[in-house]
Amino acid sequence: MKIKPFKVNALSSGLGVLPGIWARVVRPALLATLLAVSPMLAWSADAPAQLRDFIAKVNSGTGQFTQQTVDAKGAAGKRAQSGEFSFQRPGQFKWAVNKPYEQLIVSDGKLVYQYDPDLAQVTERKVDQSIGASPAAILFGSGSLDEAFAIVALPNKEGLDWLRATPRGAAAGFTHVDMGFKENIPARLDLLDSFGQTTRIDLSNIVANPKLPISEFQFVPPKGVDVVKM
Repeated sequence: MKIKPFKVNALSSGLGVLPGIWARVVRPALLATLLAVSPMLAWSADAPAQLRDFIAKVNSGTGQFTQQTVDAKGAAGKRAQSGEFSFQRPGQFKWAVNKPYEQLIVSDGKLVYQYDPDLAQVTERKVDQSIGASPAAILFGSGSLDEAFAIVALPNKEGLDWLRATPRGAAAGFTHVDMGFKENIPARLDLLDSFGQTTRIDLSNIVANPKLPISEFQFVPPKGVDVVKM
């Protein structure tokens, strides 16, 4: 199977989806990453093979997510977050937190916008400064992952096939991300940061390769909000 080049620079943000943004939005609220896999994939393979097939065959997707933070002692955070996501390769995505409060990350492939309605603030970053070697890069990129990540299969658990992706660079903002697949569909991400805190992200209601309008990944800051360019 021929795999397209993985365009890390075309995604760079934090899935970082944004090391910094992932930490603020994915963890406390998130990417980025997150995704859909083709329902036609019926064969069984280890998780790394499933991930590569997902990247090669699923060019766009929509779905829902929930996320929960767990500290180094296993204690869950007080508030779980939930929302919706969409993406189109390479590098366009939307990650919208709906509960318990609203936050939004949108990438048009060139710029990444983080909108915090409660703060009336939009943070704008270039894609190549924000995603890099991140969960978002894994989920929303296109092609080979091996230059940016060391990927190994893990033992199956909880009914899922698992892999671990460890960033090769020291500036990724996280230690590693474990991804669980069920019947070739990404179902869960466990993101471990340098403080021993894990962000668990469960994915559901995934639709593979939908036709998405250009407007899905466009963002215009609301009137009256502060725009901070990084």
